Amino acid sequence: MSDQLETIEDYYRRVRKNQIKMFDSEDFETGKSHFNISMRRYCSFKSPYNRRDYYKISFIIGKGTIHYGAHQLYIDRPVLFFPSPSIPYSWECESDIQEGYFCLFNQEFFNGNSEFSLFKKTSMFKEWSKPVVFLTEEQTQLATLYFEQIYKMNNSAYPFCCSSIKSNLASVMHLALENRVEDINPNELPANVRLYKLFDELLNKQFPLDSPAYPLALKTPSDFAEHLNVHVNHLNSSVKSVTNLTTTQIIKEKMFEESKNLLKYTNWDIAQIGYTLGFDQPAHFNNFFKKHAQTSPLKFKNLS
Repeated sequence: MSDQLETIEDYYRRVRKNQIKMFDSEDFETGKSHFNISMRRYCSFKSPYNRRDYYKISFIIGKGTIHYGAHQLYIDRPVLFFPSPSIPYSWECESDIQEGYFCLFNQEFFNGNSEFSLFKKTSMFKEWSKPVVFLTEEQTQLATLYFEQIYKMNNSAYPFCCSSIKSNLASVMHLALENRVEDINPNELPANVRLYKLFDELLNKQFPLDSPAYPLALKTPSDFAEHLNVHVNHLNSSVKSVTNLTTTQIIKEKMFEESKNLLKYTNWDIAQIGYTLGFDQPAHFNNFFKKHAQTSPLKFKNLS
C-alpha cells in the first residue's frame, strides 16, 4: 500500500497549481465540516496515486482507467465510484468526452450527519468492497438528477440547501447499495482483511446507542478480540495492516462520533452519555471529549 497520503488541503493546492477551475470556492478550514462538488471534465494528466484523508464520490461518464490498490478497472459506461480513502487510487482519462460530477467531503462532514449513520454499517467506503458500481440507463438518469440537485444546492442561497445536499447524497448512496448488498465473497478476502471486516461490522452494529439502560458492551481491543476468538495482538496487527490505524484509534473515533450525536440529538445529561459510552466516572468522559473536541461536552451540547 502506498504511504503517500493526500490531505484535503493538498488536494486544493494541487488543483490551484494545475490551474484547474473545478470549484467556485476553494477555501478550506481545517477541522470544519467540508463539502464541495464539481462537474467532471477531461484532464490530460493522471491524478496522483495516493491514499486520501477525505472521501470522494464520482459519477463518471466517459472512458478511462481507475487504478485502485493492486487492481486496474477499465470504465467504458456510466459508473459510480466510491473509493476507500485508505486504498491508494488514481484516474486516467481515455476519451476526450468526460461528463458527470464528483464531490468530496472530509471526515467531519461524514461523521457529523446522522443521515449517514446507516451507511457506516454497510460496505460503503470499506477496504474490502468493490468501489465501482456500473449503472443502467434508468439508474444513470436517476444519478444525473441527484447530482444536478446537489450541484444546484451547493451554489444556492436557499436556507435549507445543506439538508437538500445531504438528502440527495444519501439517495446516491442508496442507488449504489441497491446493486451491492453483499458485494464480495468473504472467502475471497485475505485473512487480515477478513478479520478487519468482522471487527468493523461488530463495532458498527453497536451504534447508535439507544438508551442508558444498554451501555456500550465492547469498548477495548481485548473485548473485540475475545468476542472474535482471536489473540488481541493478531487483531491489532490485522487492523493496522488494512487501515494504517490502531484498533484503539478506530474504537475511540467511533465513540467520539457517537458522543457528539448523543450530545446533539438526545436530552440525556452528560453523566448518562458518559456512562452509556462505557466511562465509569463523568470526569473520565469529560477528559476524553476535551481531548478530541478541544471543548467540554457541556459547551458542545449548549452550542449544538
